[in-house]
Amino acid sequence: MGASVGLGLRAAGWEVVGWDPSPAAIDQARQREAIDTIATHPADGVDDADILILAGPPAATQRSLEGLGTSELLITDIASVKTPVVASGAHLPRFVPGHPMAGAAASGARHASAHLFHGAAWVLCDDIAGQTDIDAVGEIVQTLGAHPVIMGAEEHDRRVSLVSHLPRLLASALIELAQERPGALDLSAGSFRDLTRMAGSDPEWWTEVLTSNKDAMLATIESLESVLRRWKDDISGSDAANVTRHLAETRTARAGLGASSESVRVLLFDRPGEIALVGRALEKSRVDLRDLHIRHAEYGGGGVLTLSVGTEEAGALRSALVALG
Repeated sequence: MGASVGLGLRAAGWEVVGWDPSPAAIDQARQREAIDTIATHPADGVDDADILILAGPPAATQRSLEGLGTSELLITDIASVKTPVVASGAHLPRFVPGHPMAGAAASGARHASAHLFHGAAWVLCDDIAGQTDIDAVGEIVQTLGAHPVIMGAEEHDRRVSLVSHLPRLLASALIELAQERPGALDLSAGSFRDLTRMAGSDPEWWTEVLTSNKDAMLATIESLESVLRRWKDDISGSDAANVTRHLAETRTARAGLGASSESVRVLLFDRPGEIALVGRALEKSRVDLRDLHIRHAEYGGGGVLTLSVGTEEAGALRSALVALG
């Protein structure tokens, strides 16, 4: 995440000085050209900086904030839990707590992208920050392609416990359940893989996030338990009407998260040029590709490539794929 911020800022013309407690991590960031200069100490370059961006996990961010004294420098962070971070930075006159709602299961600078934040919401907390500083950080957020969303730290932590932290917990819970049923993982398809993607992310980082946001997480888990009990009761009582109603309501709500999309599945054979043909079909049809996923054939080559495009564009893509064989 930090390297992605660096790449985005450098692409926008900023000079970026970086430091990390791990020499390997900061060297990797330099190799990816996410920073211009490696600092030998966390305070190097701070006096001449326009802004200091703390890009570590919650506890490291808190320690950094507490060690900054009463610096007049404009400071922000990207930690995913905000209440304890706000408390640690309350003594700073120009601290704007932040959290970009973007990321991936993979970690490390080698996975960084200057475009990671494009179209994403970026929360800026207004608990302790002045409006002028919030606006200044908001301009930088927009430079990175995100849009600022202003809210308090506690409200942020409640919301992300549901839309970010709980999905990570559920991904691991689903894997645990599947492991308890021999052979279940052998039958896993796209839906299970999509739901459990986050189980591949860094366990140490997520342990800190989940425990740092303990109060909000406990409340969200209790809410989930209540919803699951209702589903259990409906299925136990063979209440098809309620099951259908809730499925329909959640389908409608899910559709409201963005423009409607449709999956186009392409059978790939194990031969040279298959992916190139798909690329030509995408170019020819000029569709807006929103997501893609490939399921490799376990025995033998090939597999199935799933392309997600706008509903109104699926026909053009299928025609282009057929025309190219």
